[in-house]
Amino acid sequence: MYVIAGLGNPGKKYENTRHNMGFRVVDAIAANNNINVNKIKHKALVGDGRIAGQKVLLVKPQTFMNLSGESLREIVNYYDVEPENIIVIYDDFDTDLGALRIRKKGSAGSHNGMKSVINELQFQNFPRIRVGIGDSNNKDWVNFVIGRMNSSEEKIVNEAIDNAAHAVEVIIADGVDRAMNQFNVKKEKKKNVEEGND
Repeated sequence: MYVIAGLGNPGKKYENTRHNMGFRVVDAIAANNNINVNKIKHKALVGDGRIAGQKVLLVKPQTFMNLSGESLREIVNYYDVEPENIIVIYDDFDTDLGALRIRKKGSAGSHNGMKSVINELQFQNFPRIRVGIGDSNNKDWVNFVIGRMNSSEEKIVNEAIDNAAHAVEVIIADGVDRAMNQFNVKKEKKKNVEEGND
């Protein structure tokens, strides 16, 4: 069984904001695979179905971003899910707008939702997909992440959401390495030169 968790904030106030990329990707996965994410369990909206022949549980924690880990811990413990079968999707302002960064494991970086997830799970060796929301250009980062995008940004982000939803399907069908090779393609060249192969 796979648990696919998208991080975000519940409520109309936060719909379609930069910080809700995880929720939007889960909605896209649900639409692509005819899964209804409409049950409340373990402090989350959840829906179960199958992708590539595997049983999956789609999860949108309803605890607000900074407490996302509480919901995910309950789910992982209840279903006894292996770390490699947990996929977490979230926004990232350290990644170019519309770019995806898929990793097998890693730290939370500056993302409070992921900090909560790792703190509650007490491990970090699970796959994650970061959806780039771009740089705040020195704006207050809180207002930036809970803000909405303009129409040109939305067009880029909608493509990224579709790619991220497809990436989850590839991870389940063919493994994380295949998904990384296929979707980790948009990279900031200058940063790569400075840091090497990130």
